[in-house]
Amino acid sequence: MINKDFSIVIADDHPMLLSGLNEELTRNGYNVVGQANNGNKALSLILQLEPDIALLDIDMPMMTGLEVIKAAKEKNTETKFIILSFHREPEYVVQAKALQIDGYLLKEDSFQEIDDCMESVLNNKEYFSKSFDIDSLNNASEEMTKLKTLTPSEITILKLIASQKNTVEIADELCVSTRTIEKHRSNIIDKLLIEKGTNALTNWALVNRVVISKF
Repeated sequence: MINKDFSIVIADDHPMLLSGLNEELTRNGYNVVGQANNGNKALSLILQLEPDIALLDIDMPMMTGLEVIKAAKEKNTETKFIILSFHREPEYVVQAKALQIDGYLLKEDSFQEIDDCMESVLNNKEYFSKSFDIDSLNNASEEMTKLKTLTPSEITILKLIASQKNTVEIADELCVSTRTIEKHRSNIIDKLLIEKGTNALTNWALVNRVVISKF
């Protein structure tokens, strides 16, 4: 049985979900030391209280859960991070793996699975929801592998694309021609196996900006 003598911060922008999670954790003997309804407050509580575990939603105002985790890790916090979200799409799993998140649960999961996840991460074992199939987790690892095939120049350009700069702006910043940038964009699309289409690379970069920032 898990030792419940550890501190938890929880964050969700839905008041009913936040309240419900707090009640369920408290009823089961857990020590919830802080609650946040936006990313900024979550980050502030994590840095201030240094909880053993932070249970975070992804979609929150001001900062997403993933951005909170990235910022907290940059401050060398020892908090273990668990995502609790409705998102099961591969791109979110990729971002979680890129950030080396300790656990990833879906809001449809049972409270028993939250128990299991917290026990695992406290024992330094990664835990992903049993609702994820093996293929999804393997595909996430493959996406990370694809990114590692990019050259330093391509990574730089991809980061600028993720910051919503267009081809002309990127060319000006890097002091190269727009033709050079377009060639790099084409190579990136080919290497990442992104389906060609209007704004396809930009859309991919925006969705995966947290992953890209890790390179």
